[in-house]
Amino acid sequence: MFTGIIEDLGIVEKLEKSDSNLHITLKTKITNELKIDQSVAHNGVCLTVVAIDGSNYTVTAIQETLDKTNLDKLKKGDFVNIERAMKLGARLDGHMVQGHVDQTATCTFAEETSGSWLYTFDYDPTYHNITIEKGSITVNGVSLTVVNSKPNTFSVAIIPYTYEHTTFKTLKVGDIVNLEFDVIGKYVKRLHELKQ
Repeated sequence: MFTGIIEDLGIVEKLEKSDSNLHITLKTKITNELKIDQSVAHNGVCLTVVAIDGSNYTVTAIQETLDKTNLDKLKKGDFVNIERAMKLGARLDGHMVQGHVDQTATCTFAEETSGSWLYTFDYDPTYHNITIEKGSITVNGVSLTVVNSKPNTFSVAIIPYTYEHTTFKTLKVGDIVNLEFDVIGKYVKRLHELKQ
């Protein structure tokens, strides 16, 4: 379980394919605090640490993960939003995030607006996911509040701190992002479907 509050920006050091798996090696300032078999969110995708070498660590993404996320688009030198699993009893500063990406979306609008930034994302309607105004959404692992919720599109407003400390500072129109919709909203939607 995660909160969507990003701890660090990792840098992709190496990408290695092995059959249908992708081994991703990253460098972060928190690598020395990690351990083998630990869950870490990468752009919102929960992956297991499989190796540690100095300031680098490696995780493995299987084909299903690559099919549902933007991890297959990573290149050496790319930044990745990093968050370790939350500690039991700690404050929940973002919202409940599972690290299970529901689908990807495309950035269709990005603009600075008097000291903050507004981003709009469009997503495939065939998955039947929804957002609500002022509801929670996770974009590339960042816990955010939805503004301008419409069918298959929504916007988020980014404060300067979040912009500087996440991959939003490199995000541009046309980029693909990972989305995890609010888990409570998904259960409510499913219950509603079952009653119909």
